[in-house]
Amino acid sequence: MTENGIYVVTASTLNHRLLFNTDRKRDLLERIILSKAKLHRWDLEAWAVFANHYHFVARGNPDSMNLGDLSTGCIPSWHGLSMSWTIDLIGSVAQLLETRLTYQHAYLARLKYVHQNAVRHGLVATGNQYPWCSAAWFERVASVAQVKTIYRFKIDSVQVPDDFGDVGTPN
Repeated sequence: MTENGIYVVTASTLNHRLLFNTDRKRDLLERIILSKAKLHRWDLEAWAVFANHYHFVARGNPDSMNLGDLSTGCIPSWHGLSMSWTIDLIGSVAQLLETRLTYQHAYLARLKYVHQNAVRHGLVATGNQYPWCSAAWFERVASVAQVKTIYRFKIDSVQVPDDFGDVGTPN
């Protein structure tokens, strides 16, 4: 994968176990994702962290670490750090999917999808109410026009793997 691309990434725990089932664990996983993205020079534009999976949209830069490098890339190390911290983990990541977004419409629709994913899972009425999601941040830093543009996109036909059953409830 090229470093300058934009990707949507989905990862889940083995058997969709609710391993990040406390506020503290979701806080840690979110911090790890954000700090590793910064360390490896990826710009996160949307993210959502749940008890058994997460999604993010990341934009690469010319000096970003290659997202697909499975031996030293940022994705395996995010999992390694977060899962080693979770003592009760008995397995590894069951699913890790990366999709390069090459069309503007696909990119914008996936931004909305990730920002509003907690709504899709029935955890909150609006994405900005979910603490482990980028929606509130996005609404603070983006212009009103940008927010309206993104949130107008229909996402009912967006194809992002997201059949994880019970995703837990915020504590």
